[in-house]
Formats: sequence, C-alpha cells, structure tokens
Amino acid sequence: MQLDPSYDRQVRQVSPEDAAALVAAGARVLDVRTPQEYSGLGHIPGATLLPVQIIASAPAILEDPTAPVLVTCEHAVRSKVATRLLAQAGFTQVHELATGMAGWEGERAYEPQPMVGPSPWLFECGDLIPRSGRALDVASGRGRHALLLASTGLQVTAVDRDAEALARLQAQADRLELPVTTRVVDLETGTPDLGDDGYDLVVVTRYLHRPLVPQLLLSLAPGGLLLYETFLAQQAEVGHPKNPDFLLQPGELRQLVAPLEILREFEGEFDGQWIAAIAARR
Repeated sequence: MQLDPSYDRQVRQVSPEDAAALVAAGARVLDVRTPQEYSGLGHIPGATLLPVQIIASAPAILEDPTAPVLVTCEHAVRSKVATRLLAQAGFTQVHELATGMAGWEGERAYEPQPMVGPSPWLFECGDLIPRSGRALDVASGRGRHALLLASTGLQVTAVDRDAEALARLQAQADRLELPVTTRVVDLETGTPDLGDDGYDLVVVTRYLHRPLVPQLLLSLAPGGLLLYETFLAQQAEVGHPKNPDFLLQPGELRQLVAPLEILREFEGEFDGQWIAAIAARR
C-alpha cells in the first residue's frame, strides 16, 4: 500500500479545544493506539479502537466518508498514518488531534473495548496466513478483510451480492493502490462464479450458506488455507441471527470442511457471542 503525503494537506489539525467541540457535535473518534494504551491511559469517551497496525481496514469500518472523523493517538505520530490513509481513501472531513492524547484535557474513559474491524480469528491465525498469493474474501461486504489482506501483499478477490458496497470498496482500494478485485455474486443461487480456482487463502466470516461450502473447498489451491468463522446455535439465545439456517451446531463446522486438515479450531463464547471458527488446509 502506497500512501501519498500530498493528502496530508486535506487533513485538518485541531487543538484539544476544537477537538472537544467536534466530539460534542457528534464526530466519530478513531483511536489508533494499542488496546493497552486505550484503557490504561484513557480515551475520549465513545472513541472507536482501531490500532494503526490494522488501519487499512478503516475505510470499510467508517460508514460515511463525508462525516467528520477525529483521529487520535498518544503523540500525534501514528495518527498521521491513519489520517493520510483516510484522506487518500476519499474521506472528506478528516481531523487530527494535533497534540495527541498527551495534550487532551477533556474527559477520559478507561473501560476496555474490543477492537473494531477484522475478525479476531484472523489475528489468532495470523501466523498461518500466506504473505503472498491470491485470496478470496467471501461475503465481503464493505471489505474490512479485503483491504487489510491486500495491504499485506495478497491479491484479493472480494465477492458479495451488495453491488453498492463493492463499488465503494473498489473505489477505495483503487485510491489506496491496493490489489483488490470485486465481483458482484449471488452466493446462494446456482453455482456462484467465485473467479479462478487456486486461491491460497479463502476467508469467510459471519456468513453461512451450507451448499456453498463444497465449492469453497474446491476453490483452494493445494496447500491453501481456509479461515471460517460464524455463529453457533447458542447465539440465538443472546442475539441475532436467530434463523437456524445461519447457525452452526456444535461440531458441524469440522464436518463441513472435511477432508481438509484442521490446524486450529474454536467453539464457544467470545465477547458475548457464540462462535465457531476453524483454520484448515487443503
């Protein structure tokens, strides 16, 4: 990913006082520090935690590119990377707290918060993810995984039936010079066209259509990695989804991905949700 320093001119440097006014007016606050800094040193109440190491996913996480966003870190160093990326991706009201949180004199909150953005299962399996090759992001939505994977050097194909979300993703990837190709595909009708076979990585998160799984397995190259994470049936007791078509039974994911070699798996409660996840190799 190549970030153009000329986009810094589109970022508005703001004082703590002006930042407080932005927050009071409803601006989204993006804190790009570590989780330890976020809770240990305190954060602006309501701030979204997205460490700078995974900032490539930010354009997919922030819903409205025309809405004001205030980016913070501790000393206004890491925030410069984040603001440059957002401006280059097409966000039009990007603000940076010029002093960093070190100069913030307003209210602070200290409660921990999960990182937004990519699935924690990707981080859990980060050492397994190839550093080059081709990746398929299934039911990609706005591309929180596609953008991040492309920023690591993978050639990513993102498929989804939401043409508007994919158009936005493609435009942002192009502006950031990231190798992402989008395809509008109805994954639940007939035999979906997933592009060429031979993917080194296939990622599926929070999506389940059981008839599609055999095609996903066939789309893997020899030695290719499947990362799959979605909801267990117990999730219906605490939230959505509730439709059993979108919920796995205990042990079902292992059966669905057979005969792949299972490298890692998880079933249980995570951050208040019931999740099944697997990493398996062809």
